[in-house]
Amino acid sequence: MNLGRLGRLVRWPARGAAAATRSGAPRTGGEGWSLEVQVHPSDIRKRVRYFFLSRVQVTFWSILALLYLMALAVAAGVAPMVIKGYLGKDDYQTLVAERARQGERLQELVGRLGEIEARSQGLAARVDKIFLVYGLPAVPVPPAAANAANAANAANAGATDGADPVAAAALYAGTLEQGERRHRRISRRLRSLDLSLERAREFERAHPEQVRGTPALCPLRGELVLISPFGRRRNPFTRELELHPGVDLAAPLGSPVHAPASGVVVYAGRYPLGRSAIWWRLGNLVAVRNGDDLVTLYGHLQEMRVRPGQRVERGDLLGTVGRSEVNNSVHLHYEVRRRAGAGELRPADPLTYILDRRWPNEERLLARARSGPPVTGFEPLPREIAR
Repeated sequence: MNLGRLGRLVRWPARGAAAATRSGAPRTGGEGWSLEVQVHPSDIRKRVRYFFLSRVQVTFWSILALLYLMALAVAAGVAPMVIKGYLGKDDYQTLVAERARQGERLQELVGRLGEIEARSQGLAARVDKIFLVYGLPAVPVPPAAANAANAANAANAGATDGADPVAAAALYAGTLEQGERRHRRISRRLRSLDLSLERAREFERAHPEQVRGTPALCPLRGELVLISPFGRRRNPFTRELELHPGVDLAAPLGSPVHAPASGVVVYAGRYPLGRSAIWWRLGNLVAVRNGDDLVTLYGHLQEMRVRPGQRVERGDLLGTVGRSEVNNSVHLHYEVRRRAGAGELRPADPLTYILDRRWPNEERLLARARSGPPVTGFEPLPREIAR
């Protein structure tokens, strides 16, 4: 087929003119223009082929060809991006893996902030105990620090309210918010601790004798078990509900008992049964006056290594852990009595005076010691000890 001759074989008859048909019959006017295409084969013995395209057919095929060209153009424009995206698939996977690693790191850091917050709470409890044993009021967060904290909270709240919802719904948004909350709490607590420690240092510089005479350590070292706390309990002998004015600390027989503060021994021996059965039940008893407002007592001793009138310093040996005839368990009965104003010496919870150990529910213990009702129903100190 000789397509080179196609150009001269295409004719556009005039509007209304007759067009030859394949059979040679003329077309009448009024049907609009049409396109005649003649295809002449290279072999002259073969027939010539005629194609007639109406106006509608030409329009349809033209539009179809245009759409095809447009599709090719769009494909040519999009193809580079598709190829680039395909080639960047490995980079995307690398970014996803990096995000996962950073998320794990973020969660680890927030967990460490939780540990720091717990440690700051422990430090705050210890400082509160120091203020309690010194008889000082707790130091509140100063107004400047409180205002700064409130301003920071407001700024963070405003940032959250105006944030992009898509950003707020990020994968680690909750973890970030938790970390920010912990950071603000830690910052406020540390500011309060700085002020409290400075106040405590000022008090210690101004009252060195009172500091040396304040019980601050546990009289027992090493392993021990708290078997009976301070407070109301049922008496193991009379089965009546009464106040237990001290704590019972179980330790191996013969464990050394050390003075938790400096003072003067005012009693060392077995209290006579005829004078008081309550004090007699404590067995070998040592009482130390720590300044004008504090007395510490140590009962159920196996041996007493001090005598009345002897001066002791913090850490000196007072005796050893033992048992008494009415109590077969080996333990130390430890009491702290503090003068309430100008009144008598009242029992106080010894656990609040042990600064070198931390006890369960210590925050509740300190709150009760500060704001609890006055202690009542206790046995007054014997005259020999209270003088």
